[in-house]
Amino acid sequence: MTATPLAAAAIAQLEAEGVDTVIGTVVNPAGLTQAKTVPIRRTNTFADPGLGASPSWHAFAIDQSGIAFTDDVGVVGDQRLRIDLSALRMIGDGVAWAPATFFEQDGTPVPACARGTLSRVEAALDKAGIEAAIGHEVEFLLVGPEGGRLPTALWAQYGLAGVLEHEAFVRDVNTAAATAGVAIEQFHPEYGANQFEISLAPLSPVAAADQLVLTRIIIGRAARRHGLRVSLSPAPFAGGVGSGAHQHFSLTTPEGPLFSGGTGAAGMTPAGESAVAGVIGGLPEAQGVLCGSIVSGLRLRPGNWAGVYACWGTENREAAVRFVKGGPGSPHGGNAEVKVVDPSANPYLASAAILGLALDGIQREAALPPETTLDPAKLTDSDRDSAGILRLPDDQAKAIAALDGSALLRSILGDPVVDMVVAVRRLEHERYGDLAPEELADKFRMAWSL
Repeated sequence: MTATPLAAAAIAQLEAEGVDTVIGTVVNPAGLTQAKTVPIRRTNTFADPGLGASPSWHAFAIDQSGIAFTDDVGVVGDQRLRIDLSALRMIGDGVAWAPATFFEQDGTPVPACARGTLSRVEAALDKAGIEAAIGHEVEFLLVGPEGGRLPTALWAQYGLAGVLEHEAFVRDVNTAAATAGVAIEQFHPEYGANQFEISLAPLSPVAAADQLVLTRIIIGRAARRHGLRVSLSPAPFAGGVGSGAHQHFSLTTPEGPLFSGGTGAAGMTPAGESAVAGVIGGLPEAQGVLCGSIVSGLRLRPGNWAGVYACWGTENREAAVRFVKGGPGSPHGGNAEVKVVDPSANPYLASAAILGLALDGIQREAALPPETTLDPAKLTDSDRDSAGILRLPDDQAKAIAALDGSALLRSILGDPVVDMVVAVRRLEHERYGDLAPEELADKFRMAWSL
């Protein structure tokens, strides 16, 4: 694959607009956002042949020291990071950004690359005649420059006080996002103190994950300008509600949308029902990808709207899959929201897992379980067992083992991806599995921050 280089005139135009540095980013299996930069005049080289990166980039862990080497990823070898020039964006203060993909030195894709994996899943959907759109939600906590709590007196859940208290930050993010071409649909205070959520407009899967990464960069830069930092931990403080990274997805064929206008449950078509069934059925095996970090279990509690029960329900925020009907209040049409995803997940891999499970459900014509119309936590154990509603474990070791042994997830993501996710998460568990919740939250509060 050879990138079409930017013309000299385009480089000159970027320079004229003040751009002097280009950042290229990837996200590794531990959910860490990694980067290289070049002067503006080296932009085309960053795109092709790319910049060198050790295979160990895939193995770096969240504790700032661990490297989860495997039989295939070690100290030997070199790969290339290539930025996607079609996704280049100016993000202000002399900086432009583009997402990067891993390639071997001979130009072949690296199987462990997250962005490349999602591209393969998107291509598989296209081959099946299905177009997917993903809408990401970004939940984050504002903290002090050293990661400490901010004052909470002027805060109410979803309250105006939070907007006014951090008005300059909110406006800064909105302005920077507009400059970078990021489509923010809403930005509001959340349930937790000093917690905010941004909803992004749906895009095709790879473009949507790129937009999410760019949004995280934007909020991280804006927070710094205001003497703050952003925590993207699933559980910044033990005992809190935690932060999710919910993904909404919709599917369309030439005959029309699969989640609207059908005769099935909640207006779904038969294929739409099978897609949701595929996701629900695969959640126990996919949990290690969607919310498998050492901190994730602190969020996976009933009442946190984290979707700890593998079931679905229309506008049911305690179900793992919340279904949103199409209609005047849902201008993008019907969609399914996967609530278990958290910010420690690699967003490219999380989307790949969700869409791969949906496609598998369609191809198998999987039967949709009955809708859960109540808070599943209010059902008795017997009622949940009768309905086939599983409680997803908050035990990281169980989630890792289920992913490691999943032939289905290995067929969707590939062995190199699954092996690396398992390796980095096992390192976390082996080193830190004995820490108390407060110790875990404190140690990893800023692990995924930008």
